[in-house]
Amino acid sequence: MPHATASWLVDNTALSFEQIADFCGLHILEIQAIADDTAATKLTGRDPVRAHELTLEEIEKGQADPNYRLKIIKGPEQMRRTRGPRYTPVSKRQDKPDGIAWIIRNHPEVSDAQIGKLIGTTRATIGAIRDRTHWNIGNITPKDPVTLGLTTQRELDAVVAKAAKAAGLEAPTDERLDGDREALIEQLRAERETAERDLAAAHAAEAGEAAAPSESRLPPGVVDPFKH
Repeated sequence: MPHATASWLVDNTALSFEQIADFCGLHILEIQAIADDTAATKLTGRDPVRAHELTLEEIEKGQADPNYRLKIIKGPEQMRRTRGPRYTPVSKRQDKPDGIAWIIRNHPEVSDAQIGKLIGTTRATIGAIRDRTHWNIGNITPKDPVTLGLTTQRELDAVVAKAAKAAGLEAPTDERLDGDREALIEQLRAERETAERDLAAAHAAEAGEAAAPSESRLPPGVVDPFKH
């Protein structure tokens, strides 16, 4: 609320208009208008000291030196989440047990800690699903967590590869598209062969048209005198 703060500073301090304008991020003419009561609307002052944006000592420094620029008090830095399970939207949380069960069934080499970090769950939940003691175990159906939107294919592949390497296993390869890949290759081969046949037929047709003018075009029954 820069205008309300500026109004309070104008009414309650001896700071210069330039100092107030600099602190509030306003133009000096706006401060002049507030001081002259010519602003578009009458503002209710906002005390920056009570808002923990300025201290009285800082104001006194500014009043003693017109060239001094007030420094706002920095609030405490917000805590950033750097550890703990991944956040999952509420709409997808009910799918977590299905995703966990899928990983346990298809990639037993992946540790509970890795699953917890990948899916965003606790080891207790993973252990209950692994031991089949989960309260809803009868309704849990293993489903690909990527399909469920709980993680990305890149992240899942990275976790599986890391777990396989730690266990001394060969990292699995995705063979789900092998059938489609073979079918595509056969289709491309057939299209290429068809194109080659069409091209050969076109060349043969052109050769026949080129040879046609050398043949006799006399009417039926007329003997070509130059033909022996």
